[in-house]
Amino acid sequence: MAHGPFSLLTKAFGSALGTGYSPFASGTVASALAAVIYLIPGCENILFLFPLTIVSLALGVPAARAMEKEYGHDPAEVTIDEVVGMWISLLFLPKSIPVLTLAFLLFRTFDIVKPYPARKFDAMHGGLGIMLDDVVAGLYANLLLQFLLVFELFRKILL
Repeated sequence: MAHGPFSLLTKAFGSALGTGYSPFASGTVASALAAVIYLIPGCENILFLFPLTIVSLALGVPAARAMEKEYGHDPAEVTIDEVVGMWISLLFLPKSIPVLTLAFLLFRTFDIVKPYPARKFDAMHGGLGIMLDDVVAGLYANLLLQFLLVFELFRKILL
């Protein structure tokens, strides 16, 4: 990892404002941070959240790559991937506490279980692999929520 003024910035971003240094469940802590940011009024707006997610993904790849060189394969210190995955799980969904809660639970489950192709990406070395398994987990969570919201019963519960 590069030394100097960008090293601290890379670590701050790659660790999602230090959540990666949490002594326990750093991925869950980072996902919770993403949820809190989402709750800030206006942050759920697709015109804000979608570009923020794309930029965080694009910048997360080199940050994760740099941190992997310092800490080893897919280190717990890298948590920007969980933030991106959590935001993906919320894209294009209505903002409600039940939707946010279910998105959080589904994303964390898919991130831990790593259904295909997430496990394949998780085995890859480098920043892209670190980021993509969480992108897949976020997509699975989002698609399942979109599917549930089609049904009136779930709409009543989640909205």
